[in-house]
Amino acid sequence: MPQSYERVFNFSAGPGVLPVEVMEQARDDMLNWQGSGMGVMEMSHRGKWFRGIAERAESDLRELMSIPAGYRILFLQGGASQQFSLVPMNLMRGGETATYAVTGAWGKKAVSAAKMVADVSTAFDGAETKYDRTPDLASLDRPTNESYFHLTLNETIQGVDYLSDPEIEGTVVCDMSSNIISRKMDVSKYDLIYAGAQKNCGPAGVTIVILKDELLERMNTDLPPMFSYREQVESGYMHNTPPCWAIYICGLVYRHWLDHGGIEAVEKRNETKASVLYSAIDGSDGFYRGHAVKQSRSRMNVPFVLTDADLTDGFLAEAADHGFVEMKGHRSVGGCRASIYNAFPPEGVDALTAFMADFRQRHG
Repeated sequence: MPQSYERVFNFSAGPGVLPVEVMEQARDDMLNWQGSGMGVMEMSHRGKWFRGIAERAESDLRELMSIPAGYRILFLQGGASQQFSLVPMNLMRGGETATYAVTGAWGKKAVSAAKMVADVSTAFDGAETKYDRTPDLASLDRPTNESYFHLTLNETIQGVDYLSDPEIEGTVVCDMSSNIISRKMDVSKYDLIYAGAQKNCGPAGVTIVILKDELLERMNTDLPPMFSYREQVESGYMHNTPPCWAIYICGLVYRHWLDHGGIEAVEKRNETKASVLYSAIDGSDGFYRGHAVKQSRSRMNVPFVLTDADLTDGFLAEAADHGFVEMKGHRSVGGCRASIYNAFPPEGVDALTAFMADFRQRHG
């Protein structure tokens, strides 16, 4: 099934697919943004034009996610991986422990980084079941001297998702890198949210941080400016030159989804795509097998294996010939992985499941 501009169906786990309309607008504005005589990448980050772009991006993200008053939005650099260190550096005080629930590879990385600067307690680690599920957060044993509780809402590699917001006490910090703006979320359930933009929000190079004002009052004050959330808030994340182009594209993405029905429409679209793909896996009589247990299945990342592993290479090669690219599973899980972020077209899922049915008929 051909796409505009002879594009393939890109199932990459990140950077992920962007809306074609967003890239068309960016293309048209590349050399002369709205009559300014210059492109966004050439503007002063302190000038009126870029300040307006950034403010519009913040406003549209606030509307899209229904972010309540009392929360700040930052557009930072360094990726979610840098936040793994910045969170404990900013939030930890003497005699406190940071608590983590580890549901996959990125949770493990967050713990490893935090241990370099903080005392860490792991309340859950899903290694025993190969990270195929999320825990019941309310049942976890957590230390009484806890500084914050950290969870990864969606694990990109293992394809597990909590599918709801946490109902727990304490200061909640969440890595939303692979499912931010994919469904309606209650931001008030979180004290600090961070997410790399390159899966659902925009291009690589910018990280969204959403934090509660009250959290600023308890943050450490003796950090280098670039490591301090407090400094980033006070400077309007302009302590240095921010990733201007990436912020601009994020703003276009937010406006795109607001113009196409908002978060409710995005969630319905994602539920439909995931349902079609999981139905193809579950209905294959064991030819294909998903990794995550059903109650924890991600709508963004769908890892699956062919029960006859010897067929995997052939499946991936034929898939690529049909225009389905970046489907090889991560080495820790194996098999295949289809990442179907917000902008991934539903017709791509339909085409993939038709191919899967045909491959099964020929090789089953």
